[in-house]
Amino acid sequence: MRAVVQRVSEAAVHIGGAEHARIGTGLLVLLGIETGDAAEDLEWLCGKLARMRLFPDEAGVMNLDINEARGELLLVSQFTLHASTRKGNRPSYIRAARPEEAVPLYLRAKQLLSELVHHHVRSGEFGADMQVSLVNDGPVTIVIDSRMKE
Repeated sequence: MRAVVQRVSEAAVHIGGAEHARIGTGLLVLLGIETGDAAEDLEWLCGKLARMRLFPDEAGVMNLDINEARGELLLVSQFTLHASTRKGNRPSYIRAARPEEAVPLYLRAKQLLSELVHHHVRSGEFGADMQVSLVNDGPVTIVIDSRMKE
């Protein structure tokens, strides 16, 4: 399971030209689910997201987690995070989980993050053609891979 986490001052998802979700200050999380990912990967990743200190304290040091900063979270599924670019010029997505495996994990991620993050948790729509806009604050961008946790 892989996540690209961006600290944002605002972010939004549009589907079919209409706004689907919007947050203010918080985290935009692009989540890629790989074949073989399990509930343990998801629980580890969601816990890491809730505890990661990416927001500035009164001294301007990144010392606050999303709850301490009263931040919001926008979760967006993105299978392209598991693209393989080793051969040729067309990425292969063979490592990305099929929908029957990925959808339950994505839905569980939304549920778990809603329990762990005390403020608004919004999401995109799995499998939809989405337009994501954001203002990256910092910029702060972190990549987390559950297979690299040890």
